[in-house]
Amino acid sequence: MKGFLEDANYSIGLLDEGATLADVIDNCIYEHTHTGKKAFYVGDLGKLVRNNMQWQNVMAPIKPFYPVKCNSTPGVLEILGTLGVGFACSSKSEMALVQDLGISPENIIYTNPCKQASQIKYAAKAGINIMTCDNDIELKKISRNHPNAKLLLHIATEDITAGEEMNMKFGTTLKNCRHLMECAKELGVQIVGVKFHVSGSCKDLQTYIHALSDARCVFDMAEEFGFKMNMLDIGGGFTGSELQLEEVNHVIRPLLDVYFPKESGVNVIAEPGCYYVSSAFTLAVNVIAKKTVEYDKLLPSGVEQTRNDDEPVFTYYINDGVYGSFASKLSEKLNTIPEVHKKYKEDEPLFASSLWGPSCDELDQIVENCLLPELSVGDWLIFDNMGSGTLGELSTFNDYQRPLIYYMMSFSDWDEMQDAGIASDTLMKNFFFVPSCIQLSPEERFSTAA
Repeated sequence: MKGFLEDANYSIGLLDEGATLADVIDNCIYEHTHTGKKAFYVGDLGKLVRNNMQWQNVMAPIKPFYPVKCNSTPGVLEILGTLGVGFACSSKSEMALVQDLGISPENIIYTNPCKQASQIKYAAKAGINIMTCDNDIELKKISRNHPNAKLLLHIATEDITAGEEMNMKFGTTLKNCRHLMECAKELGVQIVGVKFHVSGSCKDLQTYIHALSDARCVFDMAEEFGFKMNMLDIGGGFTGSELQLEEVNHVIRPLLDVYFPKESGVNVIAEPGCYYVSSAFTLAVNVIAKKTVEYDKLLPSGVEQTRNDDEPVFTYYINDGVYGSFASKLSEKLNTIPEVHKKYKEDEPLFASSLWGPSCDELDQIVENCLLPELSVGDWLIFDNMGSGTLGELSTFNDYQRPLIYYMMSFSDWDEMQDAGIASDTLMKNFFFVPSCIQLSPEERFSTAA
């Protein structure tokens, strides 16, 4: 494993038994209160280790390929690379990031459904051959720019719910698969497998049954054309919950044994992203402005007013927003609620509140309506489960700068890595000891991952 070229100086704090992540957050807030009150993340990289162990216990031998766009920070990528996880990349920059880790091309797949010709050429030059395709135009583009490409036909799944009807959907139909195979045969392009994706918001696990059945049909169809199929990608949609993982496994395992038994030689992979990183990162933000507003303007449409008109209603502005760490809020609901860092009494009154980012843009609303004790400018709010979809490419809106990232890991998680023989010498150089009596300085101990 080589380190990152640009981010090789990041650090990971090793917490002894007396120190907790809450202690780290407390200490960082204390330091930032005196040095500029910037938003920051605390990343528990040990969570990646534990999630990978859980995956191996429940889902093996299905190999995980982590979608880099989910969280491309160096600590995450290097830990996952050390754990032997593969990578699903959607752009040239993501492929380059993973290559800088020393990951072999066989452990990288190019999954963007709408690829630029220049990036297909880059993949060809880098020896990254496995990529996805769901239409004949894309197929012809790949054949012109990557003669050694090995394609996974991306088939559509019937998992559209009422709340997802307007989302972009990718994947081809079974009927069109035959047409694509005819085209591939004419163009001399290899088709080696099938991919499908079931959304994490899909509640009907029967969708997996239909998708696996369709995948088997495509494999059978491929035999007619003489294609040697050896890979099945069951996509992402894994939320991070052990219960959900076990439920999915309970549904798909019998079908995999029937449709793609071990003796078939088909390698089954998946693309768990949120599963690995969502719960591993906590974001701390600072209140930078405050207003009192009319209650009826705060309420979502169709909600009845039920409060006393004498109660104040507050709008708070924080130093991070949808053009930064809350970017996913533009396309989906926020799956975490704010927690007030300062201590307050249990019987302290709570007030209707809304949270907005610093851009003064009408889209920059983070929380539409929640109950909070009255806050002051300078107070801190904590958001859990912020590791997914928030730490990818940087936005240039309003000169946004990514918050500092403080990587941590417990000694027990570190021991797990050492016992498994997967703690590389390069990775070990990034660790430092954090005693139970924590005295950390961001300038001395940590470096930004931006």
